[in-house]
Amino acid sequence: MSLFATVPNAPNPGDRTRPLADRMRPRTLDEFVGQEHLIAPSKPLRAQIERDDLGSLIFWGPPGTGKTTLAKIIASMTKAEYIEFSAVLAGIKEIKAVMADAERARQYGTRTIVFIDEIHRFNKAQQDAFLPHVEKGNIRLIGATTENPSFEIISALLSRSRVYVLKPLSEEQVVLLLKRALADNERGLGELGLIAADEVLSKIAAYSSGDARSAYNVLEVASALAQAAKTQEITDDIVHDALQKRVLLYDKAGEEHYNLISALHKSVRNSDPDASLYWLGRMLEAGEDPLYIARRVVRMSVEDIGLADPNALALCMAARDAVEFIGMPEGNLALAQAVVYLALAPKSNALYTAYGEVQMDVERTAAEPVPLHLRNAPTGLMKGLGYGQGYKYAHDLDSKVADMQCLPDNLRDRVYYQPTEQGEEKRMRERLEELKRLRIDPKSTG
Repeated sequence: MSLFATVPNAPNPGDRTRPLADRMRPRTLDEFVGQEHLIAPSKPLRAQIERDDLGSLIFWGPPGTGKTTLAKIIASMTKAEYIEFSAVLAGIKEIKAVMADAERARQYGTRTIVFIDEIHRFNKAQQDAFLPHVEKGNIRLIGATTENPSFEIISALLSRSRVYVLKPLSEEQVVLLLKRALADNERGLGELGLIAADEVLSKIAAYSSGDARSAYNVLEVASALAQAAKTQEITDDIVHDALQKRVLLYDKAGEEHYNLISALHKSVRNSDPDASLYWLGRMLEAGEDPLYIARRVVRMSVEDIGLADPNALALCMAARDAVEFIGMPEGNLALAQAVVYLALAPKSNALYTAYGEVQMDVERTAAEPVPLHLRNAPTGLMKGLGYGQGYKYAHDLDSKVADMQCLPDNLRDRVYYQPTEQGEEKRMRERLEELKRLRIDPKSTG
């Protein structure tokens, strides 16, 4: 069996063994719903297609937004041979064989579009194999990816392709597609005579997260349940049964993983408890590792709150322990408590900034030796060399503060920690001012 095959541009519309999502796939740009920023009249991609002026393309967007459909429409409109690769199964040998066929076909005036779904799954060597044929014009490469092309596609191939970003469909657009499927006698469910209220279709659309394929799948299951119940109406209860559990768009190893944790962190930093809870829920309900979230929440407590509220770190560590001790889903509330506490806590990045400056000084300045007066002198030799000489024991002083340099000479006047006026740091700022006065005048009481 070949790992790649020419895909017919117009499969039999009456084949009911095919999934509804495949049967309802748009055949022309006029049938296509969504991506108006690309394919509306005079928009860039549509103009390229209509002029038949296409190079290689990369379609980047979430699942169910029409990447494969657009590739097939382009092949149909430009009268090109359409070959689809499996990024999971195809190896270098198979790629070279198809490229040789495409080169021969070009000599006879036949153009070939090679479509690669999930192109990010191809390794560097596999992607490299396409380069000479893209450069010679033997093929027009169309890659589809849900991952950021900047990180997943080799630079040489990316520089020879135009990247188009596809957006998730709106709920209104998904509802329109579902209504088409219910009414279409040829390819859809029209022959069944099913009906569904707008709010029921809106529920499916909301649960699909802008993924048309997912919405079609839910509608297909719901239609089967309605027939089994001998009813013509797809009700809210039937849709609920069809959904079972919402499948959220989430890839724990992909870009969405980082997008969501970034949204949680920035919502906490901006003191928005509602948004913080929402993004936490998005991650947990999609199956994210709760201990990963707990680690990031601990990081937030020290990066964005710090000493403005020293209790924040303790509470976040307790939440982490609770998640490990009681497990999920009960541990959800421990994390929820932590992120709401952090969102409402006074904010300060003074400690984060101070340590960052320390890191820069450690890297950029000479590593001067520890001043002699700060060194211990456990042996006579070390004492004779001056170790510990001039050290002032703070507890012997009434002020408990000695006027003694503790930084190396090259950094003697450096100030790292500069507390804010937020929360406990206001008190710490006052304490720092008092310490400065005591070093100048140990008898001063402020």
